Amino acid sequence: MLKLNIKSETSPLKAVVLGTAVSNGGTPEYKDAYDPKSAEHIKAGTYPIEEDMVKEMEAVAAVFEKYNVKVFRPKIIENYNQIFTRDIAFVIDDKFVKANILPDRDEEIEAINHVLSQIDPEKILTMPESAHMEGGDVMPYKDYLLVGTYKGEDYKDFITARTNMKGVKALQELFPNRKVVSFSLRKSNTEARDNALHLDCCFQPVGKDKAIIYKDGFLIEEEYNWLVNLFGKENIFEITRDEMFNMNSNVFSISEDVVISEKNFTRLNAWLREQGITVEEVPYAEISKQEGLLRCTTLPLIRE
Repeated sequence: MLKLNIKSETSPLKAVVLGTAVSNGGTPEYKDAYDPKSAEHIKAGTYPIEEDMVKEMEAVAAVFEKYNVKVFRPKIIENYNQIFTRDIAFVIDDKFVKANILPDRDEEIEAINHVLSQIDPEKILTMPESAHMEGGDVMPYKDYLLVGTYKGEDYKDFITARTNMKGVKALQELFPNRKVVSFSLRKSNTEARDNALHLDCCFQPVGKDKAIIYKDGFLIEEEYNWLVNLFGKENIFEITRDEMFNMNSNVFSISEDVVISEKNFTRLNAWLREQGITVEEVPYAEISKQEGLLRCTTLPLIRE
């Protein structure tokens, strides 16, 4: 049996589900895009091809192997996008929480049944039906669960709004021992540079007490300031609009001392190294075209 344990973003990783780009289903129709960045690349004819994305994900698998991390992969569903495992579920403490995701993506969770069968069924929770939440919006840090949301009345008009306030409330009920703090994210169906799809698209803790953040991903300045105060200004790496678009905040920690990052994130990678963090650089620019990066493609199960 798998003894689930996720207390933070940066404790040493022992087991993870890494998505797969095999039999990805080719380029979707423009009208079927789930996010503005994919739509932009579909329109431009630069949408990523399977072969390139498979290579990128294998590079990440190789880094996990180097650090002795147990890696699970989803069962392949023909012609289906199974890259972003973070969307479908998340682990907090010793609980596996199934997300309520876009209905078109239900099959993705079935593709990891071989993992679920190794978890105590009592530890597997499902969100109430009207409570929406995806793993990219949920960030454990110390006693907190930091959660990205969208509170606007026009929530249902945004395909990019993935976590609602009912989801935030349900999380507080499921984890009464944690302080749940929610942040309103900026959403756009049409301009990826102004769309924080999930909290991890504009913020992520790294190392012992550091964080990467993009100010304009937050709709409410006080909420952004609260985060800055939590970490302290001197511990924060502020990214630009273009760096947010390229997903600089969506790196992935193997431990407090090791981060997997995209090889083109020159400024960020230099800063991480200045903090004494080992940076394992991988090519992930093709995956990034679907508005997701390293954190989005991983579902951590066990951290020490």
